[in-house]
Amino acid sequence: MIKAGIVGGTGYTGVELLRLLAQHSGVELTAITSRGEAGTAVADLFPSLRGVVDLKFGDPKDAPLHDCDIVFFATPNGIAMQQASSLLDAGVKVIDLAADFRIKNVAEWEQWYGMSHASPLLVAEAVYGLPEVNREQIRTARLVANPGCYPTATQLGFLPLVEAGCIDLDHLIADAKSGVSGAGRKAETSILFSEAADNFKAYGVPGHRHLPEIKQGLARAADKEISQIGLTFVPHLTPMIRGIHATLYARITREVDFQALFEQRYAAEPFVDVLPQKSHPETRSVRAANFCRIAVHRPQGGDTLVVLSVIDNLVKGAAGQAVQNMNLMFDLDECSGLSQVPVLP
Repeated sequence: MIKAGIVGGTGYTGVELLRLLAQHSGVELTAITSRGEAGTAVADLFPSLRGVVDLKFGDPKDAPLHDCDIVFFATPNGIAMQQASSLLDAGVKVIDLAADFRIKNVAEWEQWYGMSHASPLLVAEAVYGLPEVNREQIRTARLVANPGCYPTATQLGFLPLVEAGCIDLDHLIADAKSGVSGAGRKAETSILFSEAADNFKAYGVPGHRHLPEIKQGLARAADKEISQIGLTFVPHLTPMIRGIHATLYARITREVDFQALFEQRYAAEPFVDVLPQKSHPETRSVRAANFCRIAVHRPQGGDTLVVLSVIDNLVKGAAGQAVQNMNLMFDLDECSGLSQVPVLP
């Protein structure tokens, strides 16, 4: 059994990790930490886990994290980079669900996240945890940077086209929408029910933290410098709880069978579903499951491709992808603990 610990288990990503790991036959939940909820039973805070998770939240300084085989950081940015080193030195594998190790250019990370990086050497070591790209590197990693939710949906939608070299990399557009849970489990005016319900808005248009992460991934796929990727990324907040819908636009530079290109690229991927032509994937088709569903369109037979990509931001966009990465790191069936069927309605 893999002994797993979670640092920061009171947010939406943390409780989603608890839900998935509790259903994983190869995992024993050993520790979960929270400064604010130390001593509180997990089931008291999250009644959905009553009878499933018997742990109490522990204070981070007392929790037996060093006795774990793997520790997940479901914490705000800036926490994992301070604590990962001691765990790695103790032989514990680490998956960070925040952004501390995602961007390889440390100076760029510091610019976007507004703080000094505490472990720049670990940034160089960390493997970016998008299994559809880095599966073999993840298998041998001891530190994995779990991708962000928008970057997961966007990269999976663009990757076949970028890898095939059949689109204009100077003029990519990602128009993405997220449910309110993407903002985290916190009290904030903009995500109150009366503010977010019956409303729709863009945000972060001048620049969003996920932009450099997406450009980095696309540049690697194209074997180009990041500066050679021209991407306009605009996120939106939608009045729903879960889900991301990314509408991606690219200009065609070389003719290929685009439907076949996507089907062939993802034929062996257990969690990427390329839909038939003329399909329109919905966020509810992936709710609470680790799938990305993709459809490819060419409106009016013109020179612009439109790719539709949907994920659950808390599962394939966070906790589910982290479990997928853990499975790879411990040489388990990649789909272990991730057989949940999407919830409808």
